[in-house]
Amino acid sequence: MLEKNLQLGDTGNNVRILQEKLKILGFYNALITGNFGLSTEEGVKAFQKEYGLEETGIVNNEMWEMLFSLTEVAYTTFNTRPTLGFGSSGTYVRELQNMLKSLLYYNGNITSFFDLETQNAVKRFQFHNNLTTTGIVNNQTWSVLDTLYGNLSECAIDQEESNVITYTVVSGDTLYSIARKYNTTVDAIKSLNNLTSNTLSIGQILKIPVIGNENNSVTYTVVSGDTLYSIARKYNTTVDAIKSLNNLTSDTLSIGQVLKIPTAGNEESTITYTVMSGDTLYSIARKYNTTVDAIKSLNNLTSNTLSIGQVLKIPTTGNENNTITYTVMSGDTLYSIARKYNTTVDAIKSLNNLTSNTLSIGQVLKINV
Repeated sequence: MLEKNLQLGDTGNNVRILQEKLKILGFYNALITGNFGLSTEEGVKAFQKEYGLEETGIVNNEMWEMLFSLTEVAYTTFNTRPTLGFGSSGTYVRELQNMLKSLLYYNGNITSFFDLETQNAVKRFQFHNNLTTTGIVNNQTWSVLDTLYGNLSECAIDQEESNVITYTVVSGDTLYSIARKYNTTVDAIKSLNNLTSNTLSIGQILKIPVIGNENNSVTYTVVSGDTLYSIARKYNTTVDAIKSLNNLTSDTLSIGQVLKIPTAGNEESTITYTVMSGDTLYSIARKYNTTVDAIKSLNNLTSNTLSIGQVLKIPTTGNENNTITYTVMSGDTLYSIARKYNTTVDAIKSLNNLTSNTLSIGQVLKINV
């Protein structure tokens, strides 16, 4: 029996054991990695809720005892996976083909049917891993497959995480609409976030896979009614950025056309702004050379109402030379403006060719961001 408490951020063999036991009981559907991430924590909480434990997401002695007790019964009841051979079919064959393909032993289509090509792939796998070369997948072959596939996924996990973006659910979102927006699938999003249903809640944070996209971009398939402007607004970028990335010479689009959409730097290319008396989304958007919709999307706003002191993220991606324009107001000084935008008085003076510190109300300044 394991006595060590486990929680988010832990790694090692004990975490691997935890994931294996949660997977047997149906509370964890992701890869066995040995890393206690969000999917593992969700599985732990789901288990705790199911069995009347406090939903802490932390695995303590009481939960370990229940896990070992329940998995021992589960294992003896249905063992692991069935023995597969030529002519077998179903979800276990699909899982087998996916594992063999990831390990580079199988090059065929994922058909869920154990054909001759699958059998030959199994034989190659068995031969290279010192197993009896029967072409039949028994418990011993499954065990070696699990070990090697788990090691492969552990090596790949850092790369996968770096190619994932986060998305905050807003009113009207569905898994299907989000999947279309980022050119992925509902199943891919559900798998990455360990979701068991299609229900979303406003404010929920999702990880969205963008693995394999070059130049930190996502791909988008043009649908009826799309324009470069509408797509640029949707992804918080610019028409020129999309045209440049896709080598477009005109604004004309065709239905079904696949575009690369730049995503690099969108999160970093923002500034924060504190709402003051008299501010509106429109006035702020004009001040920072962006749009009301872009500000609302970035801050998950569902109305145009603002409150004094509210902190907003303002997109600056695509602004020429990474500058914004600022209109001087009563009480402003170069020092106060420089502090506000995390720059220096000299930088503002240099950018605007100023020879003194004197400002006038209504004067328009360029500010480096």
